[in-house]
Amino acid sequence: MQRLRGPSMKRLHLLALLGAALFGLAAAPVRADTYPGRVVTVVVPYPAGGSVDGVARLLAQKLGEQLGQSFIVENRAGGAGGIVGANYVAKAAPDGYTLMLTASIHVVTPFLHKAVPYDVVTDFTPVTLVASGPLIVSTNAQTPAKTLKEFFDLVRKDPNKYTFATSSFGSAGHMAIELLKRDAGVDTLVVPYKGASPALTDLMSGQVQLIADPILSSLPLVKAGSIKALAITSARRVDIAPEIPTVAESGMTGFEFGSWYGLWGPKGLPADLVTTIQAEVAKIVQRPEVRDRFALLGFEPLGSTPDYFAGYIRDEMAKYERIIKDANIKAE
Repeated sequence: MQRLRGPSMKRLHLLALLGAALFGLAAAPVRADTYPGRVVTVVVPYPAGGSVDGVARLLAQKLGEQLGQSFIVENRAGGAGGIVGANYVAKAAPDGYTLMLTASIHVVTPFLHKAVPYDVVTDFTPVTLVASGPLIVSTNAQTPAKTLKEFFDLVRKDPNKYTFATSSFGSAGHMAIELLKRDAGVDTLVVPYKGASPALTDLMSGQVQLIADPILSSLPLVKAGSIKALAITSARRVDIAPEIPTVAESGMTGFEFGSWYGLWGPKGLPADLVTTIQAEVAKIVQRPEVRDRFALLGFEPLGSTPDYFAGYIRDEMAKYERIIKDANIKAE
């Protein structure tokens, strides 16, 4: 075998040193005090235009302004329950440059789908609970019922005449509808759609008769008279639509349900980096212009600690599991 001598050996030595240096740079941990040093991607596992996307874009814009670095929203839609986008984040490097903004459906997914390629608890790092908001329970404008109680009275008289809708299988709206069905004592078909827009279109035309959907997508149609709001799922009436009574006021005492939105990173995200990102989000959601914007979208800004968010996830998963079991919904 020929031995390398002279310049060739020196070049190999230099290349080895360069490779080691580059490996060291790649493996170096991200420092929280210098974060972010480049563009941060906020993955939304749904198409643009929905309530999740709206919250993400507002948050990304304000994070960019506050930290002097670009935060871009990347819509990675696909798969039931946002599985494609969530799986992308689960496999990303835990360096803070790939985050995920999504809704409560993320933690419902394992109860409803058998082939989920990640664990929603162990494969993600909860950063902060960003915001939450109630849902509007609506029917089409032609329905004679003026209240939620009157509506369910009609359903009981002729249950086969009524079909309920949800924007997505496992969404907060789906869970709210199942809870309403249980409390009202009705067993009505629920049709899952691929997004709020087609579900609301069919509600307006009378193809379906009831939906629970976020204020962002439903309230403009209510204001226009295209659909009829029967109730809101919060414990108290909301300032943006004080004329809409709560579900509890409609006869279902103690009913309260909401859609919530959180920020996650991949598993193994360093604790100091989690603390840094959470602190920035907490400052942003308390800014007056952000609070005002969230109010228009029907959301309450939160910005919770990571520990609180982790505990909240556990409690919510237990609640959703009970709703799914009571409704006898089978995993697909």
